[in-house]
Amino acid sequence: MGYKIMKIAIIIGSTRPGRVGKKVGKWYLEQVNDIKTAEFEIVDINDQNLPLLDEPIPPASGQYQNDHTKKWSEIIQSYDAYVWITAEYNHGVPGALKNAIDYLYKEWVRKPVALVSYGSAGGVRAAEHLRQIAGELQMADIRPAIMIRQPWDMVDENDSIKPELISGDPKAQAEDLIWWARALSNAKT
Repeated sequence: MGYKIMKIAIIIGSTRPGRVGKKVGKWYLEQVNDIKTAEFEIVDINDQNLPLLDEPIPPASGQYQNDHTKKWSEIIQSYDAYVWITAEYNHGVPGALKNAIDYLYKEWVRKPVALVSYGSAGGVRAAEHLRQIAGELQMADIRPAIMIRQPWDMVDENDSIKPELISGDPKAQAEDLIWWARALSNAKT
């Protein structure tokens, strides 16, 4: 029996100049790119140019008025699952990531999400905040998480993330995410 290749977005959730989120996303992609049952792509919310939520009708209606929302909807809808890469700002989620998530509703519903967080304490508080948001969106947030400590010092002289600062196994996380993506995709059909 052939399996559908799951399409997974690695969403970079910080837009701050000098951010390390792009490095984390690139690192994650390198860790999982040889998994043959999924196709992983980086989606950088910084490239979407989303203003603060400006849709007049709540996202649950799916009645989008703005071109940037329609484009964002098409991008997110095209994936079977997501990896949210998040920094931790003031014990919470970066505003840009929360804003990007809040733009949509049905595009997220009944799809799985994995969390990769970074911050002084591994970004765990931002990750827990995202779990609450995922629950409200009827997403399956998978348990295995990746946490990276010391973002100000997490990259070595070769521009690689230092393994001793990483908690969690990206490949095991990705395999679990793929399982959930397939199960939820099958359940929908």
